[in-house]
Amino acid sequence: MIQSRCPRDKTNLLAHKLLAVYLSIYIHSNQPPFLILEQLTIFYPQHSKGIDLRKGSFVKQMDAKRKDMQGAHFDHQSDDHQMVKAVNKKMVDSPKSFDGIPVPMGIFFTVFFSLVYYLLIRWREKIRNSTPLHVVTMTEMAAIITFFASCIYLLGFFGMSFVQATPFIDTEEEEELDETTPCGAAVSCESDIVPVKQVVKKETEMAATETIVTKEDEEVIQAVVSGKTPSYSLESKLGDCKRAAFIRRVALERITGKSLDGLPLEGLDYESILGQCCEMPVGYVQIPVGIAGPLLLDGKEFSVPMATTEGCLVASTNRGCKAIYASGGATSILLKDGMTRAPVVRFATAKRAAELKFFLEEPLNFETLASVFNKSSRFGRLQTIRCAIAGKNLYIRFTCSTGDAMGMNMVSKGVQNVLEYLHADFPDMDVIGISGNYCSDKKPAAVNWIEGRGKSVVCEAIIPEEVVNKVLKTNVASLVELNMLKNLTGSAMAGALGGFNAHASNIVSAVYLATGQDPAQNVESSHCITMMEAVNDGRDLHVSVTMPSIEVGTVGGGTQLASQSACLNLLGVKGANKESAGENARQLAKVVAGSVLAGELSLMSAIAAGQLVKSHMKYNRSNKDVSAKH
Repeated sequence: MIQSRCPRDKTNLLAHKLLAVYLSIYIHSNQPPFLILEQLTIFYPQHSKGIDLRKGSFVKQMDAKRKDMQGAHFDHQSDDHQMVKAVNKKMVDSPKSFDGIPVPMGIFFTVFFSLVYYLLIRWREKIRNSTPLHVVTMTEMAAIITFFASCIYLLGFFGMSFVQATPFIDTEEEEELDETTPCGAAVSCESDIVPVKQVVKKETEMAATETIVTKEDEEVIQAVVSGKTPSYSLESKLGDCKRAAFIRRVALERITGKSLDGLPLEGLDYESILGQCCEMPVGYVQIPVGIAGPLLLDGKEFSVPMATTEGCLVASTNRGCKAIYASGGATSILLKDGMTRAPVVRFATAKRAAELKFFLEEPLNFETLASVFNKSSRFGRLQTIRCAIAGKNLYIRFTCSTGDAMGMNMVSKGVQNVLEYLHADFPDMDVIGISGNYCSDKKPAAVNWIEGRGKSVVCEAIIPEEVVNKVLKTNVASLVELNMLKNLTGSAMAGALGGFNAHASNIVSAVYLATGQDPAQNVESSHCITMMEAVNDGRDLHVSVTMPSIEVGTVGGGTQLASQSACLNLLGVKGANKESAGENARQLAKVVAGSVLAGELSLMSAIAAGQLVKSHMKYNRSNKDVSAKH
């Protein structure tokens, strides 16, 4: 081990060592001394300051030193003389440095960098044209061979001499050299030099620790594999969520015989998802997040995070944001804000079902029912009750505000309170289910398209003719005609339900994944009708999107995870709004609608200009096969 010294002695010792290396290389090699110094000062610049780098001066100094070293007896009590002796003793006897074929450096580097430039250009063209990289022409083959030959020459000319002349000191002599006197008895200076061998050893041990299964873990894994310990109970039994995920992962690999090497385990706070986001985790899936924007909406700029694996999506939305920004921005209007839940109840007769329907829809009873409902939460407030009968079955659709939460759990608790209250007057009521699909959640439904669910938003913008031509690369008339024939007539021909748009679900899904929303609610949240109309004597374009059921929240669920929380923070809507309850969730819904407006505008323009296929071939295709084969 290297003993502790004060900074001054450490610096001197290193300088002595460096000087010894200079002298030893000069003695044992036929290289010009100035070339040796140049090479060593590159590797040890911090210890070579103050040395005269002039060729003639240094040669004279080195010649004098060489003669002194060959003819004089060294004092073995001197640190620097000990160093020179040790270095000379253990110098590796190696052949002379590589004697390359003499080539003028100007010509060599011209050829070398020309080859690099040519190969990079050809590589880029192959990627753009979707040409396999392994298919090469004779010219490219010659360039590759010449490139490797140049690399070998470069390494031989510049690198071999220093490597071959490097001294190696054994452990015993290293300890002998380290026996130096401290600065003073009262001074204690810790050494900041760590042996390389120890560093490499520690890194190897750390890497091995990550994959080694301990004896305790092995016992638990065996219990899971044999079925003695249920996989779902690992978190409660171990009290360590990350360890539980690791054990479950290893057990799964052994049971199935399939590897999960490509699925990351490190980097996720498993405590944060316990009882909230995911059960029985074994890792997490990585989805890249891109930024579209700035989106100028209601006078504010937003950088919109989008998590997606579809090429062109972020770029296309970004182009739409650019067009909106250049046009002065978009405007959004919130029409409704209320989450729904619709239980189904059954009676012996349709008459009794109708009696409950009349009771619930009677305005005089609403205040009483609202007070019962509102006890479930300080944010949940009952807004309306709508009923529908199917024979003797009654579907009751409750709508309530939910603050900054998406609100499914909140409204469900309120509905449960009302049903318990109704049992007093309707004891023959049989509750079949807390949800009867009249809500309607995670399914395309006309009731959501007509009545709305969550946030109902309209977003519009007027795009000047100049922006349509320069940014969107099309014209107003083409966009208006395409929208009528595609989004309106085409969707009607297909019998679409809420799908009178180009690709609203693309943007909704990407923003939902990035901000921690329920991705399954993309189904009804993507209900959208896109309208385009020529205005100002046909010169400009009025474009709008109407989205009646955007279901979002900024608290609860996946919004509390670190990555999703960061994306919400980027939009300025993280967590609950302390000044006005629900304002953050409403703002997020408006951003979703504004982003959809940008995406619709850009995609429709690409189709009208005939650029869709070309763009996707350029940005949404890859020749790389990164799939792991197990």
